[in-house]
Amino acid sequence: MRIDKQPVYFLVDSSVLPEVFAKVIEAKRLLQTGKVKTINDAVQLVGISRSAYYKYKDCVFPFYEISQGKIITLFFILEDVPGILSNILNVIARARANILTINQNIPINGVANITISIQTGNMEGNIEELVSQMEVIEGVRKIDILARE
Repeated sequence: MRIDKQPVYFLVDSSVLPEVFAKVIEAKRLLQTGKVKTINDAVQLVGISRSAYYKYKDCVFPFYEISQGKIITLFFILEDVPGILSNILNVIARARANILTINQNIPINGVANITISIQTGNMEGNIEELVSQMEVIEGVRKIDILARE
């Protein structure tokens, strides 16, 4: 982290990053979930040194973690079948995310484009889990994360 300036964040596909970053995130997850009790146990399990863990632990986060407490805008392509949007809204409600806006276009050729903005402050789970739950709903063709504020 730079002292003279605000941090600059990038959204980067993990496949192009050094493996140590993913291992640091995994070690942090093991500690947070209580699967291990100590940092030493976590780093041994994932195969990194304690120094690597401490070097990156405050700088590397999974996307869903930095999305907590934020406004996320999701873009959907849905089949024009009654009940699909209702099912999506139920998933969001069960996760305790707050729906801020819903914009739906008129269906064309049997599909509708929809954007939903949600606030994740009180959400149970993370955005990655939420999207996974919605992707399996029959009639959901595509979900993209458009924005994060």
